[in-house]
Amino acid sequence: MDIDARIKRRQHRDEDPQLVRDYEALSPVAHIDEPSDRGPVFERLLDHLDTVFDGRLPPNAYVYGPFGSGKSAIVTALFSHLERFSTETRSVIYTSTRAGSQTSPGFIYVDIRETTSEFAFYHRVLDALVEDPVPEHGISTGELRTRLHDILRASRTGVVIGVDHVGEPNSTETSDLIDLFAGLPSNVSWLAIGRNEPDEIALTEYTATSIRIERYRKQMLVDVLMSRASKGLAQQALDHDLARQIAEWADGNAHDALAALFIAADRANRAEQSRLREEDITAAFEEIPRPSVSLGRVLVLPANRQLVLRELVDLDPEDRASVTKTTEAISAKPSVDLSPGTVKRFLYEMAEIGIVERVQSDTATGKGRPPSRVELRFPPTVFRRLYDLQSS
Repeated sequence: MDIDARIKRRQHRDEDPQLVRDYEALSPVAHIDEPSDRGPVFERLLDHLDTVFDGRLPPNAYVYGPFGSGKSAIVTALFSHLERFSTETRSVIYTSTRAGSQTSPGFIYVDIRETTSEFAFYHRVLDALVEDPVPEHGISTGELRTRLHDILRASRTGVVIGVDHVGEPNSTETSDLIDLFAGLPSNVSWLAIGRNEPDEIALTEYTATSIRIERYRKQMLVDVLMSRASKGLAQQALDHDLARQIAEWADGNAHDALAALFIAADRANRAEQSRLREEDITAAFEEIPRPSVSLGRVLVLPANRQLVLRELVDLDPEDRASVTKTTEAISAKPSVDLSPGTVKRFLYEMAEIGIVERVQSDTATGKGRPPSRVELRFPPTVFRRLYDLQSS
């Protein structure tokens, strides 16, 4: 446990008992600075990136692995540390009188879930390279590209760009991503991160190596759960036996394991308990769809889609019996300033990309096809709580 966590516990000592101290620490979409028990994976990535310590760019690479294996957590943590190293090195060199000193390449992380256009991609990269914020309006894609080229061409060592969540539904097409990379100067290399096997994605034709990240082993996942619980819950709120049960159920998927912990903690907190009980985690298991969609995908949807989902998760089952009923129920909500046609279109769009699912009813109501009800592909408790927290 770090010093800040110890201090926070002392601050909360005299307050009313509260099981959940920090929902963000329990969130399956939050990445911590030091992912637990992933040393060998970090070493493999550092082996690939080793040339940066001599001031040279590494070749392009593809990092892949199954959903919940911690790819994003690992890469974001590593890039954060390497960028700090790079900045410190540049600072030392710029103030040194030694001639011929080498600098280190910079590191930029891009989440392609949030960066879905050419403009957004170049804006994100440029914004990471300059001190002053790059305007989001009043500047064209061509201007962004020109400024980016000018800055990168003036760099001695260039940058490594990590591009996460490639190949996912509703994100930038792989072919478009290749074109974006091709439009950058030669002193740029990239590290793509995705779930697909290398032979399933055209991007690997332009990479020197592929690095697989395996699912978490059971004990690793127990350590992750206990570490998050120590940051987000009251002392001794989660015992090892319950953590082992969650880890065994999650089968190496850290996202689902943390979602289960989040739901169980929220349930216990609302019941004013001081500890999680077995019935809390059992209820959590029942709530999480298998397979589920990443909450990270849900929480980067446009605000109006998220608003529709926020109302959807609170609907009674009878209001989700058909798309028509669901549309009517959501459109009637005072917080929703959208026409029924727009709400229905959003529901169909989100069904196409797997955020929700249209499940055909078993009972016919007359002529024609039976109606299809709307089912969630993500745990509603986690989305509801995180949505409300970011909206408050």
